[in-house]
Amino acid sequence: MIWLHEPDYWSLDGDVLTVRAEPETDFWRTTHTGFIADNGHFADTGEMGLRFRGEFQAQYDQAGLMLRVDAEHWVKAGLEFADGRLWLSVVVTNGVSDWSQQPAPEPDADGWWSIRAVREHDAIQILSGDQPVRLAPLAEGAAAGPMCAAPTGPGFTCSFAPLT
Repeated sequence: MIWLHEPDYWSLDGDVLTVRAEPETDFWRTTHTGFIADNGHFADTGEMGLRFRGEFQAQYDQAGLMLRVDAEHWVKAGLEFADGRLWLSVVVTNGVSDWSQQPAPEPDADGWWSIRAVREHDAIQILSGDQPVRLAPLAEGAAAGPMCAAPTGPGFTCSFAPLT
């Protein structure tokens, strides 16, 4: 596991990674506000799919899967807490970020959500469970693994596990 912005607290218990997302962390590039942030927590584990859950509370608390080529070319997909509710969120960044969102699906019986990415030629297909969510261009060779950030709140705890 190789960290980009290793958090102060993380632990690995079997195959479950638990992370405390630190405050004022995010991944975003310029669109809408001119804001650039590239200090969220990302672990390159090579995982193209994972299960996750979190104690989402503050505006824009987020956790899920990241595929990252570099600071200007990446995709993050998972859950994001915004405007008082959870959203299934995908941000695609090719120089600038865009953001698509839809109501979050229900977690499984154990309280986990799942997200995965499938390579399709020059693109990545994002799926939530078996539901296709987004198709986006992304260069081959991207690092992949869990991501979390807490842009506006005090931070929060989230957990990740491999898809089974």
